[in-house]
Amino acid sequence: MNTPKPRNILVIKLGALGDFIQALGPMRAIRKHHPHDRLVLLTTAPFESLAEQSGYFDDILLDRRPKWHDLSGWIRLRRQFNFWNFARVYDLQNNDRTALYLKLFSPKPEWVGAAKGASHRNASPDRNKGLAFYGHVQTLGIGGVDNVNIDMLDWMSGKAVIEGLKKPYVLIVPGSAANRPEKRWPANYYGALSNSLLQHGYQPVLLGGPSEADVIATILKEAPDSFDLSGKTSLEDLASLARGAKGAIGNDTGPMHIIGPTGCKTIVLFSGASMPHRHSPLGSNIVTLQENDLKDLLPEKVLAAFLDQ
Repeated sequence: MNTPKPRNILVIKLGALGDFIQALGPMRAIRKHHPHDRLVLLTTAPFESLAEQSGYFDDILLDRRPKWHDLSGWIRLRRQFNFWNFARVYDLQNNDRTALYLKLFSPKPEWVGAAKGASHRNASPDRNKGLAFYGHVQTLGIGGVDNVNIDMLDWMSGKAVIEGLKKPYVLIVPGSAANRPEKRWPANYYGALSNSLLQHGYQPVLLGGPSEADVIATILKEAPDSFDLSGKTSLEDLASLARGAKGAIGNDTGPMHIIGPTGCKTIVLFSGASMPHRHSPLGSNIVTLQENDLKDLLPEKVLAAFLDQ
């Protein structure tokens, strides 16, 4: 039997972090559906390393996301698309930008997505009613891609050497986008929670970046025996830490989407600004707690949810 000639297949997923993680299972299913084809990912710079580590793609293209008035940028992008002569495109972004990208192809490839003009279009209003993962499952089914499962991130492993970390430990993720303060549980509540965890024999491990410096300082002031890893870990390190953790507690933020699929008990704190049924992480051990104003979600309730093993 002759092996069919490899075709070039494009997958589009530009961001953000939580959405990218939810798309990894669908990406793996696409890879299995096209074992002999050349699979190319169009993404943005923050996700290039994750895509490379996954092993799902033969090539990765970075989208410079030209502004609407950047004519030369759009021309370059059109030439790039048509150079590859893609036979099929899987649009896992499904927004106005990627709908416009469809118009740049000549000739038009098969297109699996929500854009008008797609050959395999998912126009169902149910696509956006739940988690992004399940919308992808629905869309890929239209394109003949089945057996889409959650990616447990077994391939993701950090390289950081962490000394002094003691088990049992609990990951604390107190940050979120700086422009969304309403999604942050109060820092002093995290401090009180960390103190309670210490009293129960668990070491709180504080995670975050430069934008969480003030929050971390507040927690350390109230719970100085917490283990501070802020600014010392990569996204890949989060998966490694999660596999060894007794649990993780944090806001509705991207890193929780990496922790959840590992199987770690993941407690996500939601304000009224987002909905758990649409924005919670994937995983087998996810707990969501929600109050319209996070000041009304008391540390005692969060601790009880963690201790309820």
